[in-house]
Parts: sequence; structure tokens; C-alpha cells
Amino acid sequence: MATSLTERYISATITSLPPDAQDDVRAELEGSIADAMEARLDQGEEPTSAEREVLTELGDPAALAAGYADRPLHLLGPRYYLAWRQLLRTLLMIVPVCAVLAVALAQVIAGASIGAIIGQAIGVGVTATVHLVFWVTLVFVLLERAGADTGPGWDVDQLREPTSTGTGRADLIASLILAAAGVVALLWDHFIGFLRIDGESLSILNPGLWPWAMAGLLALIALEAVLAVMLSANGRWTVRLAVLNTVLAMLAMTLVLTLMGNGLLLNPDFLQTVFIANGVEPDSMRVLGILTWFMLVGIPVWDILDGWLKTRRDALR
Repeated sequence: MATSLTERYISATITSLPPDAQDDVRAELEGSIADAMEARLDQGEEPTSAEREVLTELGDPAALAAGYADRPLHLLGPRYYLAWRQLLRTLLMIVPVCAVLAVALAQVIAGASIGAIIGQAIGVGVTATVHLVFWVTLVFVLLERAGADTGPGWDVDQLREPTSTGTGRADLIASLILAAAGVVALLWDHFIGFLRIDGESLSILNPGLWPWAMAGLLALIALEAVLAVMLSANGRWTVRLAVLNTVLAMLAMTLVLTLMGNGLLLNPDFLQTVFIANGVEPDSMRVLGILTWFMLVGIPVWDILDGWLKTRRDALR
């Protein structure tokens, strides 16, 4: 018959288990504890000492219960750790740096003091880093807790083909995080504003883009996320996916350039306050406009070419 100490141990173990599993685990533990105690008693140990030694060897009831329930006792296990580390390293080399440079440039153009520029840049860099680490880690933790099947991890083929075509698990998570960051940036710019001039928030994009033009931009971001999911599910680039990538890039470029060409993309108050009021000459404004046009054209064109190059590479594998 189980003693009170054994009963307390068993109760502590099965408390966190599903009700339909508690009776089976109780019976299994009672049997294994009784067998272990019997073996010790046959060797001449005292009953009380034998019971304590057996329960000590079984270990923490919470850890034992986690084993029965197949619950991980770690935040992130070896299944996802390497992909998490690789993705986080890559993003940490890109996102905080871009955020710091963008804010510093905006503050310089706005004529802020050196102290204000450094303070804003450091603040944004720290915030971007903290959010990046938190959200990337959260995504991987949720994947592990959900037991998501993300396909095979490392295999020997990677020794022969080290070049990624952007369809792996890390690429998918990076695409989804960047898409979410784009949505957050658009919403933040409209409702909070990236710049504060004389205590007032100032959006970079034209508030008149809401709701229809902005809905189009958000829809394109969502479709890019869907494309990333399709690429990951397919495991390789195909002509169909490359065509879809081309169409989305062309739609985004057409929408943004149309708004830019009609003077509807940027907030007029932003241009007046940050550029014109600070003595930026018309010729300088024209140069900045040309650089902006090149960027708005160059990014989609690069994305299109990259998609077709990856399609060709996958076709040859």
C-alpha cells in the first residue's frame, strides 16, 4: 500500500496532466515505485529510507509530469535553435542599422541638435533590437509548442548546394516578420508619426492616402506574405511563382510611382517642414526626387530579377 509520502509524490505528478491520463499514470507510478521499493527492501534497507531514495531517484514531480505530457521544459529547443540563431543574426545586422540610419537622417534634415540626433538614434536602435529579438523568439517558441511540421532540417545535400533560394523556414519567418514590420510602419506613421517637430507628430506619408490608397499598399504587403508562404510550402521557385512575384512587384511599383508622380505619396507638411523650411534649394529637392524615383524603381526590379534567377537555379537543381 502506498505511503502518504508516495501518495503526495504521485498526486503532485498527475495534477497537471489531462484528466483522462491521470489514472493510467497513477497506476504506472504506483507499480514502478512499489517494485523499486521491494528491490531495496530485499537488500535490507529500511522502508522509510527505501521510499525516500526511490522518490528522489524519480526526480522532480513537475519534470516527470512534463515527460508524460510531452511538454518541453525549455524556451527553445535544438529543433529550432539553429534556424532561430541564423535568422536573428541576419535581421540584427539589417533592421536596427536601417532604423538608426533612417531616424538619424531624418533628424539631421530636420536640423536637430547633435544630442537629439544621438538620443533619437540610440533609442530607436535599442527599441528595434528589443522588438526584433522578442518577436522572432516568440514566433519560434509558438512553432515549437504547436509542434509545427516545417519540413526536413539539415541534410547532406546542403554540402553540395549551399546557396539558398529563399524557400526555407528561416526565409519564411523573415518574410513574415518584414511584412508585419511594414504594416506596423504604415500604421505607426499615420496614427503616431515617426517625426516630432516642436512637440507635434508629423507623418511622412500623405494622410490623404487613407483609406483607399493605403488599403492597396496593405493588401500588397499581405499578398507578399502569402507568396512567401506559398514558396515555403512548395519548397522551390517555379515559373508560376516567379510570375506572381513579378505581378506583385509591378503592382507595387505602379501604385507607388503613380502616387509619387501626382504628388500624393509624401505629406506636404513633411516636405515643407523638413526640407523647404530648412533652406533646401529646388535643385537639391530635384536631386532627392530623382534618388527617390531610382529607389522606388530599383527595389521592385531587383525583386523581379531575383525571383527569376532563383527560378532558373531551382530548375537546374
